[in-house]
Amino acid sequence: MKQVELFTDGACSGNPGPGGYGVILRYGDYEKEISGGEAVTTNNRMELMAAIVGLSALKEPCEVLLYSDSQYLINGIELGWAKKWQAAGWMRNKQEPAKNADLWQKLLELMKIHKVRLQWVRGHDGHPENERCDKLATEAIKKFR
Repeated sequence: MKQVELFTDGACSGNPGPGGYGVILRYGDYEKEISGGEAVTTNNRMELMAAIVGLSALKEPCEVLLYSDSQYLINGIELGWAKKWQAAGWMRNKQEPAKNADLWQKLLELMKIHKVRLQWVRGHDGHPENERCDKLATEAIKKFR
């Protein structure tokens, strides 16, 4: 399997509000940047979208080291929240539906295709790729203003 680095970030102007995501895919010396967004969304949705878009861009199963500054994303996978919600019919508890179930479902599907390891990075702390992804995300927001 090819080993790929995936750097992601999501941003929102208002929460909810216009949002964007930024992605950097790196395989050896090859790099690809992807960005996009939505007119009305949340920061957490954009964080999840960044990971989904990055993993969806891969043309074959890969070993992926995914870097994110989103504890929502990291904990949702690492602490098993998403799988627990999925097993419970996308409910957080008996009365409360899980938020962003559509995106968590897609992310879990992609993680069955790729061997993904997650790495949390502190946001806005000088990590070059995280800073670049943030810039891509915030630039994407401008298209919706």
